[in-house]
Amino acid sequence: EGLAILSDILAIDNTAKIIVISGQSEKRNAIEAVGAGAYDFLCKPVEMDELKLVLRRCINVLDLEREYRQLQQSRQSETFEEMLGSSPQMQSVFAFIRKVAATDVPALLLGESGTGKEMAAAAIHRCSRRKDGPFVAINCNAIPENLLESELFGHEKGAFTGAHVQRKGLLETAGGGTLFLDEIGELPSPIQVKLLRFLQEQRYQRVGGRQEIQVDTRLVAATNADLQQLIENGKFREDLYFRLAVVTIRLLPLRERGEDIVLLAREFLRRYAAQESRRNLVFAPDAVRAIERHSWPGNVRELQNRVRRAVIMASGSRVTANDLELDTAKSAATSGGTTLRQAREQVEREMIQQTLKRHAGKITSAAAELGISRPTLYELMDKLGIGKDRAVMTEN
Repeated sequence: EGLAILSDILAIDNTAKIIVISGQSEKRNAIEAVGAGAYDFLCKPVEMDELKLVLRRCINVLDLEREYRQLQQSRQSETFEEMLGSSPQMQSVFAFIRKVAATDVPALLLGESGTGKEMAAAAIHRCSRRKDGPFVAINCNAIPENLLESELFGHEKGAFTGAHVQRKGLLETAGGGTLFLDEIGELPSPIQVKLLRFLQEQRYQRVGGRQEIQVDTRLVAATNADLQQLIENGKFREDLYFRLAVVTIRLLPLRERGEDIVLLAREFLRRYAAQESRRNLVFAPDAVRAIERHSWPGNVRELQNRVRRAVIMASGSRVTANDLELDTAKSAATSGGTTLRQAREQVEREMIQQTLKRHAGKITSAAAELGISRPTLYELMDKLGIGKDRAVMTEN
């Protein structure tokens, strides 16, 4: 009867981990239970420490399986390349990108610096019918105003001092493909007028030229500025905004992407560790906690750079919070929120630390007060990143 129930549970959820506890201790029963899909088999009476150990092992396996599924899901298509993410928020972004890519209308990407706007623009391009054409990117804030018009629209020979030859602009270079205009809010007013005409008619003139040039180029723009505020201040044309923002995609800051943060960190660690021939590197528990609690004002770019530096700085096989240059306490204080799991771990950490302090670091005495065994206490200390250097093991 018990095995039948086990089968019914697995039929509902084949990823479930079922622990069978039975009063029948025959080896045959254990073999049958495990063969039917049970994760483990325990005989009555069950020691609480033994059950806790099995449960922790079970939870670790579930965590690993979940992370594997997340990684597989995040790599489901090379289309999104470095845009890793298995959170519901990012899955929605991926779905929207596919819809936008199926059209040829301009798109506007909004988000803080470092959220991956250029990667999103490249993903739109790769998902579109233009994928075999060029993808050209330009930062409107990185080029002096007197050169930006020529960079975008090209110029004729003799158009200005130093224009010794005719030159194509990026709009023409990206013909048949996509032109990505980053920091569109920094575009000078005269160039805004010229870009608006291109969006309306798909044609323009080079600097110093009179010939109408027609190209088939899709525009994707991005900004971390408040364009509505710029419009109110007279610094950005409202008609250009409406032409660009036919569809708008908002990219979330990393701090709002939940489970994606550690997933991204581990992927960056895998990638950079391989580059440095340090494939055995893993994150220490304190590093994972610091990653989860940091507010990531620099978003994905900050995470990427911190992990890259940590791979170089780490000694041994574990990357610590210090290697990431993240302070655990500060990260916790500046975080936008705390999950239930983080709160529980914080309470456990403080309780164990206070108990160890009361017993002068004596593991046996502290474990007795906490009502757990010494091995269990050691496991908890390792999980919670509590140093063992001050702990003293004593025998009763």
